[in-house]
Amino acid sequence: MFTLRSIEPIDYLVIGHLTQDRKPGGLELGGTAAYAALTAKALGWRVGIVTSFKPDLDLSPLEGIQIAAVPAEQCTTFENVVTPHGRVQRLFSLAERLDAALVPETWRSAAIVHLGPVAQEIEPTIVRAFPDSLIGVTAQGWLRTWDKEGHVRPGEWPEMRFVLERAGAAVISLEDVDGDEERIEEMASSVRVLAVTEAAEGARVYWNGDLRRFPAPKVPEVDSVGAGDVFAAAFFTRLYTTRDPWEAARFANQLAAQSVTRPGLLGAPTQDEVDAAMIEVVKRY
Repeated sequence: MFTLRSIEPIDYLVIGHLTQDRKPGGLELGGTAAYAALTAKALGWRVGIVTSFKPDLDLSPLEGIQIAAVPAEQCTTFENVVTPHGRVQRLFSLAERLDAALVPETWRSAAIVHLGPVAQEIEPTIVRAFPDSLIGVTAQGWLRTWDKEGHVRPGEWPEMRFVLERAGAAVISLEDVDGDEERIEEMASSVRVLAVTEAAEGARVYWNGDLRRFPAPKVPEVDSVGAGDVFAAAFFTRLYTTRDPWEAARFANQLAAQSVTRPGLLGAPTQDEVDAAMIEVVKRY
């Protein structure tokens, strides 16, 4: 275990692999942990990441974010190819597994703990380690599997109820479950709040037996990778602040929509976008 920068108290903890994403121009930093951390930082939260990667990974886009990491011989590396029939994803390598023992003691009381696996790298029992935190789950990495060539496809999640019944909220995409409405209903019955993102259509939210849909602003799309992670971090932070999933969804929709107008980690919210999203949410009331 090693740390980058001193370990100081944080408000928002993200657990999950930082990744290398193969792009036409080379390798770029990515992963739920990166997108969510940058979003929470833009919203004014003190942020930390527990992760694993090869120590030569370029972390310069994450300036100002504390990182505790398990050194690995290789980084978790993905390739995402957008086709007319959806995203085709391939996993080339995987870093080390993550569990509760790796979380610095100072970070165990973070207000929000965001479990953001990308490739089944988080030990599910970690959900027990934060009794005083709002635990938010982006379940995509627990909902996928891959073959020996690394081709990713939706998979089973045996620990689903165990994790979700101990979480405060979860965010998935339709793509994560291959559009399986029965699986969505099962997840909605297992967690207090479930948000389901639907790409350019926006999101739906299940809460207290109710279901509401929230359309997204129409924007020109440049790169949709990471938009769900931006949505999740914005959703969890606003849910923590207001205890209102409907308002949280409206706010998250605004920031996620803007994120697709720029490539890669440049899609993290700007201060102007945060301010505009807050104004838009207030106008709804």
